[in-house]
Amino acid sequence: MEGWDPQNLILPEVGKLCRSQSEYLDQHFKTQKDVSSSSTSSSCLLSEWTKHCSDYDNRLLHLRTTLMDRTLSWISSSFRAKASLSNLNLTLSASSQYGTALKRLLGEELRLLALQLHRIHFIRQYVETALRLEALVGDLEDVVFSSGNHRPGNMFAKFSTLLTSQDFGVKEEKLLKAIKAMNDVEEIIVNVEKSQQWHHLFKSVDHRVDKTLAILRPEALAEHRALLASFGWPPKLLASKVESGGLSKLLNPLLLMHGNEKKSYAQSFHVLCTLQQLHSRREARKFKTLGQKECEIRLWAIDELVTPLAVRMEYHFVKWAEQPEFMFALVYRVTRDFMEGVSDILQPLIDAARLTSYSANEAWVSAMVHILSGFLTKNVFPALAERYKEKDMKLEVISLWLHLVDLIVAFDKQMQSLLRYETCLLFPDAQRRGISVLIVFCDRPDWLKIWAKMELKDGWKKLKAVLKDAKAWQIDDKHRVDFDVSTICETFLLSSREAHKAPFVAESALKIAQEMIVRCQTLPDILSRAKFVRSTVARFFWYFSNVLLLHCRNAELPPEELDGSAFVRACESINAARYVESKLQEWSDDASFLEMTIAESNSNMQEQHQGFYDDCFFEEEIKCLAELETNWLMEIIAVLLRQFENLTLEYNHTEDSNAFIEALQSLKSQLHVLKKNLNGKDFLDLWRSVADGLDHFICGSILGGDVKFSKKQSNEFGTDMQALFLVFQPFCARPEAFFPCIRDILKLLAMSGEEVKHLLVGKKSEKYMQSYGISHLRFDQVEKTLRKLKF
Repeated sequence: MEGWDPQNLILPEVGKLCRSQSEYLDQHFKTQKDVSSSSTSSSCLLSEWTKHCSDYDNRLLHLRTTLMDRTLSWISSSFRAKASLSNLNLTLSASSQYGTALKRLLGEELRLLALQLHRIHFIRQYVETALRLEALVGDLEDVVFSSGNHRPGNMFAKFSTLLTSQDFGVKEEKLLKAIKAMNDVEEIIVNVEKSQQWHHLFKSVDHRVDKTLAILRPEALAEHRALLASFGWPPKLLASKVESGGLSKLLNPLLLMHGNEKKSYAQSFHVLCTLQQLHSRREARKFKTLGQKECEIRLWAIDELVTPLAVRMEYHFVKWAEQPEFMFALVYRVTRDFMEGVSDILQPLIDAARLTSYSANEAWVSAMVHILSGFLTKNVFPALAERYKEKDMKLEVISLWLHLVDLIVAFDKQMQSLLRYETCLLFPDAQRRGISVLIVFCDRPDWLKIWAKMELKDGWKKLKAVLKDAKAWQIDDKHRVDFDVSTICETFLLSSREAHKAPFVAESALKIAQEMIVRCQTLPDILSRAKFVRSTVARFFWYFSNVLLLHCRNAELPPEELDGSAFVRACESINAARYVESKLQEWSDDASFLEMTIAESNSNMQEQHQGFYDDCFFEEEIKCLAELETNWLMEIIAVLLRQFENLTLEYNHTEDSNAFIEALQSLKSQLHVLKKNLNGKDFLDLWRSVADGLDHFICGSILGGDVKFSKKQSNEFGTDMQALFLVFQPFCARPEAFFPCIRDILKLLAMSGEEVKHLLVGKKSEKYMQSYGISHLRFDQVEKTLRKLKF
């Protein structure tokens, strides 16, 4: 400090001094006189500052000395530790007998030491987390139970109908502070839970937070209700105009809010949304579905709008118990009239609260639907279910129940139409099906079962009425066209009823089933929907397959009496089964049915419905119809072959061509009837099977008979076979290709004596016979045929 002269000091500018420095100077230099070096104040300050500088210099010197000593001490300790480790290593190396044991002992001690250090670190982490959570939960409880209000319901003073902005601001501040504390607690739990499973700690914290939530939520809701009541919610319903079939435009208090009212409502709405978001986050974490749970449609703030409306609506619902259409009309009109205010006022508030994937319109419609479904669940369906048990009342109850379902289906379409402009990516059709009054059946499987029985009985009643019509089994004559080989590919592309040549009754059955499916499409629960379809549509088609089977059996006659009408009846059932089967397969490929199939599989229901087709909802029904088609096609084929065999008995013994020609004429006429009445795909299978059967029958007759073939007889047999081929000429370009055995026999009968001799004495191998063009007969059959030749 020697040589220091205050007069030579360059002082900084006044503007560059900090606030504390300025205050210090103002305190000690109040006048110009205090600044002079001769003043007492300046002398005192100079001595004081000189003393401070001396003290700081001494302290700095002490710190330097201390640092040097500790550095030297650490270096000395480090050298000693290094020397000790080196000596230990030399000792261990010199004495291997004791060194190995000592190394093992040190290794075990080090492992235990590491475990203890890990345990200490774990305990330290646990204590730090517990202390942080305790501090946060304590702050939360201080906010909630402040001012001595420890009882639920006393956190805030009760609202009066006239609210001041200041009162509301204080209450909102307390709520938001409590919500922030709970969010901080949740954040810590979520982060720590990823690495540690401290269930008891988290359970204890959750219990305390849940207690505060049990206080906060009712108070926040009560506060919000009082705020709504202060600006005239709910509006009055004009009951007189409702009962007359209409409802005048309702005034929406949401659109009439201004100034402080609008601001207070926005703040209260924001608090409720934030509280709900916290609640959803906690529930998702508790049930281990974080990031997987679907977004809930309903919002607490919107439910508070709907609850007082429900009270007023139920007053009218009770009066309209016998006229339920008025209930649906009232709910729809109220929902529609308030949509504008919900969209314009509430959606921006939801966006401001950062509730992603939430729609104000969807939450509003869902809440309004819940009003009606709740009333029907409590007051309408229980009474109908009880009356359904009485035999005398069943018909009346069925009529009322199905009428009510009709109203529900129409109402659901109306309500969902209000959401047609919502963003499809955020609200797919699968989620919108949750907005349905049919949800009343999801929680009551007994009611679902009653409804399914009613629908099945009603569907069967409609089908019986169709069967009484004379045109039920008719096939359009314009589709009974002749078989044209040039259009054969188009014939098998079956899609419509006409292409399948199915009777009208098949289309009627499908329409009845389609109506059942449409009526349950808005059932929110997939498994309930699947159960309903299996109890109605699936059973309905089992009944319908029995109808087809009975129709076929009425056509069953002995072969000698079989006529065209019997074939026509059998074709009608086969065509109907084929058409219904194709439609059931088409329905099963639809996304909604695939969804139900997957849901059944996940719920271990698939074992009850194992079928022939993989991943097919109607697999059992399709299998039943396919069996009916196959069985009756085989029956027709067997009848045709038996009749051909009976007519050709004389031909097999006497070689009378007239008997064979008669059999061909009968076969041709029957095939013509079948071609005209049977669908293209099944007729293709039928005539090919008949050709294959005739090929084996005629070949077996020749090989098993005693007939000898001279040149003349061989020519006659060839002519008869050409006549047989001509019967099948309308169905294909080369009919002889479908008679391989007969074709080989004709080749053998046309051989010369020299060729026969070479073939009989040659190698008995397939390759050798193929060199003569024989590919479908065994050598013993070839030998037997050749020995029947007379030269």
